[in-house]
Amino acid sequence: MTILSSEELTRYNRQIIIPEIGEQGQKKLRQAKVFIAGMGGLGSVSAYYMAAAGIGTLKIADMDHVLLGNLNRQILYGINDIKRPKTESALEKLRELNPFCHILPVQEEICDENVMDMVADCEIILDATDNPETRKVLNRASVSKKIPFVYGGVNGFSGMVTTFVPGETPCFECLFPQNSLKKGEIPSLGPVVGIVASIQSLEVIKIILGIGSPLKCKLLYIEGLDMTFKEIRVKRNPNCKVCQKLET
Repeated sequence: MTILSSEELTRYNRQIIIPEIGEQGQKKLRQAKVFIAGMGGLGSVSAYYMAAAGIGTLKIADMDHVLLGNLNRQILYGINDIKRPKTESALEKLRELNPFCHILPVQEEICDENVMDMVADCEIILDATDNPETRKVLNRASVSKKIPFVYGGVNGFSGMVTTFVPGETPCFECLFPQNSLKKGEIPSLGPVVGIVASIQSLEVIKIILGIGSPLKCKLLYIEGLDMTFKEIRVKRNPNCKVCQKLET
């Protein structure tokens, strides 16, 4: 690994002094490449924190443009970004935040035909989408490539996070089979989105560094109204049409 520059040592000092990270851990973060699917609420928060933490490359994918109704929760955008492509605006803001982080924008819809190219050399998928169809596409890519898939979901005051690791945990399809998820506009409150995305970012950092206990086989459920966190154990579906088929 190449050495960290004096500017990097200063920039990341407050995390380098964490014993579990140190300079070697910071170098691992710099070498990592993460795919962020969606640059809405979850994506903008997670991208901000991962860029700030010094993850070397973030590949960000979204086909949408910034709308006024996004601004209650999508922290990378402001009033002057309305009608701009989200990836374009995010690229600008993240580069300004940390020029040491390489941002690779993809202004496309994620589908079965392009997802493998999108995640090609990435080592982790962070799900920041808002529909079950795209999540299922990402799940199939995760299982095929055998790379972790960090899932996050929000609904009003509540949220969920888990980490799917092919061969070790259930996959997304095991937990949310065919048509079990609601479609349409999802109620979203900024602070709840921020909590979920921050936990997702922490999961990614732990996986890269190989430290702590990621949410494997555990679904963390967050209820903001009474500020309770519940850990739900989850198991693989022996009849899952995705992980049982693609892993064999």
